[in-house]
Amino acid sequence: MNIIADKMKWKLFVLTCFLWAPAAFWAQDVQIAFEEYDLPNGMHVIFHEDHSAPITVISMLYHVGSKNEDPERTGFAHFFEHLMFEGSEHIARGQFDKIVNGSGGYSNAFTTKDQTYYFNLFPSNHLELGLWLESERLLHAKIDEKGVATQREVVKEERRMRYESRPYGTAIEELSKRAFTQHPYRWEPIGSAQYIDQASLEEFMKFYKTFYVPENVTMTIVGDFEPAKTKKLIAQYFGDIPRGGKTIPRPSADEPFRSREVRDTVLDNIQLPGVFMSYRCPGIGTKDYYALEMISNLLDGGESSRFSAEIINKQQKAIQASCFFRSNEGPSQMLIFTIASNGTKAYELEVAVNEELEKIRENLISEREYQKLLNQIENDFISSKGSLEGLAQSLPYYKVFMGNTNLINTELSNYRAVSREDLQAVAKKYLTRENRVVLYYLPK
Repeated sequence: MNIIADKMKWKLFVLTCFLWAPAAFWAQDVQIAFEEYDLPNGMHVIFHEDHSAPITVISMLYHVGSKNEDPERTGFAHFFEHLMFEGSEHIARGQFDKIVNGSGGYSNAFTTKDQTYYFNLFPSNHLELGLWLESERLLHAKIDEKGVATQREVVKEERRMRYESRPYGTAIEELSKRAFTQHPYRWEPIGSAQYIDQASLEEFMKFYKTFYVPENVTMTIVGDFEPAKTKKLIAQYFGDIPRGGKTIPRPSADEPFRSREVRDTVLDNIQLPGVFMSYRCPGIGTKDYYALEMISNLLDGGESSRFSAEIINKQQKAIQASCFFRSNEGPSQMLIFTIASNGTKAYELEVAVNEELEKIRENLISEREYQKLLNQIENDFISSKGSLEGLAQSLPYYKVFMGNTNLINTELSNYRAVSREDLQAVAKKYLTRENRVVLYYLPK
């Protein structure tokens, strides 16, 4: 995905959660009740009941992302996100979405470097339909030459539109391949059109049989449903699906921290210079991770954030200045994307960004700004889990990537435990010139 567009979509998502959040979720320490269990075939199931509306959400989180791909077959995980909507032995080609929409429902999916996530929202009286649809995709998705050929063109067009034809669209790819030299995070989920074209049907089938197995998926059901009845339906539709039976490949490549800055220039079809940076950060769940995510919000957390207030409004050196913390199961990234205002040189914009980072490294933020940051973090945290969709995404995330589903109730304390001194310390540790990649995007 284009990070600039992705950040706007995320902000829109949070706003949507805010508008639809039940009032009860605005209690500061609300406890979200859930139940979880395993099927004999290894599939993990999480329940959360909410009878406030006749709606049920079914999500399937497959623990496979672009990091699980062969370096010479990048793009497979994202390709399967599309291919899984083709149909199955009992669902005619192209009918999956029509069946969902025809029942008054909605479905979508996304792929990251760590996961492939499928989401279905139904009127609660169509819960069984949703379970059947997902069991069809897991047991015998339609993977044939016609479907592969169709989705090849869809994925290549998506790549052209989101990356190659969009101004600054290749920035995240260019940053990642310089930020990581060994870890499979060095390529993006969109992958290579060349590799997708070269792949055979047998390779796609092998990927499906390796990663689309019960022991590699977590199903989450949130909303208006009756647990005892639903457990019987899950056993009926999923209980007989056999385990994959093979060890699921997990990348073991490490990525040493850099000892020197990497700089480069990219010429693009753009009008205004851009300065893009990537800082290597620790993976999700560490104390430093929470502090760095808070710094990201400090720099770019609304109109009063430091980037907006100083670089855009006061100095008027940028028309856009964004900071996006990219959370990964392995090493994460803090990404800074800035586009110069008319007449501003790239190096002038970089100086302005460096000055803001230097302020955090050299000075404690004020107590007032710290409290404001905590309030913002708490507001975003609670509101993002204040909808059925948000819960259906958060519950399996905590289980799969952090090993503890109940973190949905306790993780906020990890942010609250970060002090002003911690913020300064991690800035000094990670937001250094030696630990970053800097790209100048200049007009051709």
